[in-house]
Amino acid sequence: MESKDYLKDLGEIKQLMNKSSRFISLSGLSGILAGFYAIIGAAVAYWLVISYSNGTLILDSKIFRLVLLDLILIAVLSIITAVILTTRKAKKHGEKIWDNTSKRLVINFLIPLLAGGFYILIILNQQKYGQTGALMLIFYGLALINASKYSIGNIRYLGIIEIILGLICALFPGYGFWLWVLGFGIMHIIYGTWMHFKYDNN
Repeated sequence: MESKDYLKDLGEIKQLMNKSSRFISLSGLSGILAGFYAIIGAAVAYWLVISYSNGTLILDSKIFRLVLLDLILIAVLSIITAVILTTRKAKKHGEKIWDNTSKRLVINFLIPLLAGGFYILIILNQQKYGQTGALMLIFYGLALINASKYSIGNIRYLGIIEIILGLICALFPGYGFWLWVLGFGIMHIIYGTWMHFKYDNN
């Protein structure tokens, strides 16, 4: 009996330590929706480029600015959705949405993401945009891995997949669009679905 109580106490201590060091309210549904946003946004971008630019993007063209706006809208919608659904999940479980752990999560996620974003803007300004898709995947993957120690769901594995897709994209830039869709669209849907059934329903 004492042994069972001891194991139970150890389990509770481990659970408390996990809660204090990891942000556990991330919503899997937000990942699913982010994936759908990415696929819809990619379809819009593809239509714009094929219909009005003969399949080629020029940096100072109107179509390029529209595609860039499309990407920004995808990111904004994904962030807003994640904040709303994660906040709702945190309230449901009586947890704080903004504490030291979530702050560390956001900071560690943003450092490589912003560095990558600025680097991409620099090379775009130099009209070297052949590797943009690869760089987006790689830096996003690095951001996920960097933030993974403050979250659940082993998001580091999603980060590793994104980096691998980015490297493949660098090797085969002609398939960059489809690898981008696979990384930001389909992989988010798959991972978000797994997260939803593993954590959101508990």
